[in-house]
Amino acid sequence: MSVYARERPVTAGPGRRSSPLSWRWVDRLVLALAWAVGIGLCLVTGAIVIYMGVRGVQYLRPGLLFSRPAFGTTQNESGGFLDPIAGTGILTAIGICLALPLAVASALWVAEYGRPSWLARVVESSIEVVAGTPDIVFALFGLALFQTHLFAPFSFTSSGGGVFGRSFFAAGAMMSLIALPPIFVATRDGLEAIPVHVREAAFALGKTRIATIRRVLLPTVRSNIATGATLGVSRIIGDTAIVVLLLGSTLRLESQGSVPGIDVLRGTGSTLTSYVFDNSPAGEGAAPEKAYAAAFVLLLCVLVLNLALARIGRSSSEETGLTVAQGIV
Repeated sequence: MSVYARERPVTAGPGRRSSPLSWRWVDRLVLALAWAVGIGLCLVTGAIVIYMGVRGVQYLRPGLLFSRPAFGTTQNESGGFLDPIAGTGILTAIGICLALPLAVASALWVAEYGRPSWLARVVESSIEVVAGTPDIVFALFGLALFQTHLFAPFSFTSSGGGVFGRSFFAAGAMMSLIALPPIFVATRDGLEAIPVHVREAAFALGKTRIATIRRVLLPTVRSNIATGATLGVSRIIGDTAIVVLLLGSTLRLESQGSVPGIDVLRGTGSTLTSYVFDNSPAGEGAAPEKAYAAAFVLLLCVLVLNLALARIGRSSSEETGLTVAQGIV
């Protein structure tokens, strides 16, 4: 009997699949539960999107996107959330710029070299530990680390010389840790899925290992890297604990220093998540309606990232074969 014949699904007749009505009651129950869970998740997701969409559109005004937060006792005096939007972009850029090369390099070494094997296992186990560590632990670790005088150039420092341990540098470094696992896993799985004969063909044409990695393997897993980076960005823009502890409680961007660009990175600020937290009905702010508007903008960012992720997944299978052939030649 051929392998194809052994792996064909059980059918009720020639070319027909068996009906669920003919299954055992346990199998029918599992199928019903699977449908119920799937529909329930869709309903929950739809309820969140619809609720936040209705409340966000109700309160969102173009002026909120282009005005800075202000201190005031009423909602009309509290300004917009331009600074939190800028802070989200800055923090995301720092986190991804730090996490991307580290994660890709680690995945390449584990998948293509992995010697000594015990060290490769330690690296993979360490990534798993990082992935399972709560964000608040990273925030406390970053606060303790950047309060030392060794990292004072990267932290907000008082006029008396005290190091607060808070800055975009500090928050971005800790954000890179939460973005690193999805990039590492996506890149490693993509490299392990490449057939061995692709590497052998490159070696047969005289390519060195490093040339094979640069010209063949990395272009092939480009979509995997993009997928991992998209997931990492989603984790960064949705985090709150690291922002609250390592960027302080100020809603405005407060720079420190005289070097343009560096002064902002050494300073403190906020992101959309901390803005929503501060102005929510449970927070200390006085602008709950603006919190809904900012949450809607944050939700739009997440939806755009998910659409980009789906787009990357659809196009990856179409590009892989052509990329491998071009790299080998």
